[in-house]
Amino acid sequence: MAKEDTAFQEQEGRTVLLIEDDSAIAEEVIGELKARGFFVRHAARGDTGLETALLGEADVMVVDRLLPGMDGLSVIENMRQQGVRTPVLVLSALSAVDDRVSGLKAGGDDYLTKPFAAEELIARLEALLRRPDDTRVTKLRAGPLEMDLIERRVWRDGREIDLLPREFRLLEYLMRRPGQVLTRSMLLEDVWQYRFIPRTNLVDVHIGKLRRKIDVPGEEPLIQSIRGAGFQLRVSD
Repeated sequence: MAKEDTAFQEQEGRTVLLIEDDSAIAEEVIGELKARGFFVRHAARGDTGLETALLGEADVMVVDRLLPGMDGLSVIENMRQQGVRTPVLVLSALSAVDDRVSGLKAGGDDYLTKPFAAEELIARLEALLRRPDDTRVTKLRAGPLEMDLIERRVWRDGREIDLLPREFRLLEYLMRRPGQVLTRSMLLEDVWQYRFIPRTNLVDVHIGKLRRKIDVPGEEPLIQSIRGAGFQLRVSD
C-alpha cells in the first residue's frame, strides 16, 4: 500500500475516464493505464459514464460504442451539447468506414477498433492529450481560490500556494465540489484510486497538510471537518 501511494505521489498523472462494460477489457485497460502513471475512473454503463463525464474531471476519455443504459455515441453527443470538450477515443468492434464516420460525427476525436493492442491505445491517448484545444476547461475557481490546471498552480486571493502533486489533486477534487460533504471513502477511491478502503488516517494527514497551506492564520477557514461524515470546502458565492 505504502509503495503504491509513494508512486502516485511522484506522478502528476492525467485522468482517463473509461466507459466500458466488458469487464475483461476494462481490467486490462485500467492495468495498462495505471502502469503508465494515469489516474483512471471507470464506468460500466453509458448513463453513469455521462454523469461522470459532465463533472469535467477527465483529461481524456475512452468510450465503448455499445453500452447498457445509453450507447456510447449518445454519451458523446450529450456531453458535447452540454459544453464538455474532453477529447474522446471511441472503442468499437464495428470497423466499417460508415461506423468510424458516425463515431467522429458524434463528437469523438479518434476511433479504435477491437481487438486492439494496448500500446496503440496508449499512443492514441497520448496524441489526444498533446492536441491543443483552447475550449477545454483550464482553470477552476471556488470562492477566493483559483487553480490553473495546465500550469498546476494555485492562488488564494492572489497569494500563490505551493502544493505537492497529491495536495494539488486533493484540492482540485474539493474545488470541483464546493459545499459538498466528501467522505473519506470517496477521497480514497477517487483521489488515491484505491479499489478497497484500508484502515488508515491517510486522508486526515493530507487534509491537515493542505489546510495549513490554504487556511493560514488571519484568513477565513475554507476546509471544514464535518464530524462523523468527512470534509467540505466551504466558500461564499
